[in-house]
Amino acid sequence: MTALLLGAVVLLAYSALSGPLSRRGVTSAMAFVLAGVVLGAASGGSLGIALDSAAAEQITELALVFLLFTDAARLDLGVLRRSLGWPGRLLLIGLPLTLLLGLGAGMLLFPDLPLASVFLLSAMLCATDAALGQRVVEDPAVPGPVRQALNVESGLNDGIAVPFFLVSLDISLATLEGNVGSAVAGAITEQIGWGLVAGVVMGGAGGYLLRAARARDWFLSGWHQLFTLAVALGAFSAAGTLGGSVFIAAFVAGMAFRWSSGAGNVETTRFTAEAGSVLAAGTWMIFGSVAVLIALPHITWQVIVYAVLSLTVVRMLPVATAMIGSGARWPTLAFMGWFGPRGLASVVFGLLAFERETPYATTLLTTVVVTVGLSVFAHGLTVMPFVAAYQRWFEAHPGNPRPNPGREPDLPAR
Repeated sequence: MTALLLGAVVLLAYSALSGPLSRRGVTSAMAFVLAGVVLGAASGGSLGIALDSAAAEQITELALVFLLFTDAARLDLGVLRRSLGWPGRLLLIGLPLTLLLGLGAGMLLFPDLPLASVFLLSAMLCATDAALGQRVVEDPAVPGPVRQALNVESGLNDGIAVPFFLVSLDISLATLEGNVGSAVAGAITEQIGWGLVAGVVMGGAGGYLLRAARARDWFLSGWHQLFTLAVALGAFSAAGTLGGSVFIAAFVAGMAFRWSSGAGNVETTRFTAEAGSVLAAGTWMIFGSVAVLIALPHITWQVIVYAVLSLTVVRMLPVATAMIGSGARWPTLAFMGWFGPRGLASVVFGLLAFERETPYATTLLTTVVVTVGLSVFAHGLTVMPFVAAYQRWFEAHPGNPRPNPGREPDLPAR
């Protein structure tokens, strides 16, 4: 109860001061991580939260599940198809290249780690999170094509990264058991297959029921939001019961819900997104109060170098490669490459890998913690000055790509 009380106090304090803090460049992630570190250190790590506890796992999983579902449910596939130029490059070229470059960097810096563990590390850190640089995708000072590309990328790449994470996690665990091929193949089939089934069934059925109930005016005021939350929870629990990936189920359920209900506006999923945000705040508190304190004694120069490379070269070089032929100039490439922060998805993946006692789990968790911790503060603190500098450059060069006059895909900026 102590941890819950302290978390509620921190949430109240940040909510009340969110406006002034935001205007000074302090993001919610920065505030909750700092609060977690201070409270965890002050209590000597006795807040009653264990990193491998069921409660910590449920909070972190549900946070990502709700946000994945919301991202997918708000995605207008028709609009996305008409404006998939730059986002498509980042997702289809940049993301795989980031995964491969992260693998190469890990092999050089961690030669004692098995290839499977290095691949797992790269998979955990390949997805971006726009919440750590939310102003970038919300501020109209940032040109439309850039905002749209980063917004769509961050909204979709954590869902795309899930299969990579699951495959690498299963490979890493299978190395301890022998018969690697059949173990991995079976696990992948089960995780992805049942995840797809749970997502399609729960999302499709929920969306159809929502459409039918609305058409007959059966809903009482206020129950729309709880209905949508129940669909996301249903996909989560169904996938868990069947043995599938709850993350794949959530993402697929969101798309199926959008398609079958026709309700893709932000209001339909507002409560689900807010529930995800509250749980995300709890995840950042756990990250600061438990994960950071566990990782501190294990930080090495290799961990620090990998974290820096992950946020710079491993991210920026694939972005520049993916954008070849797009007409974007080098300041745009540098801006888009830098604002690929690592956030909630990486934290959840790292905690799950640690909880499942993967080989070299402490080294992997430490590297994820350092990378995400650096990203929280480096990207949060550079948003305002970098946006201002980029805007000045953009306006001084009229030959740059102009905003797309069409409607941008409706994705949430977390």
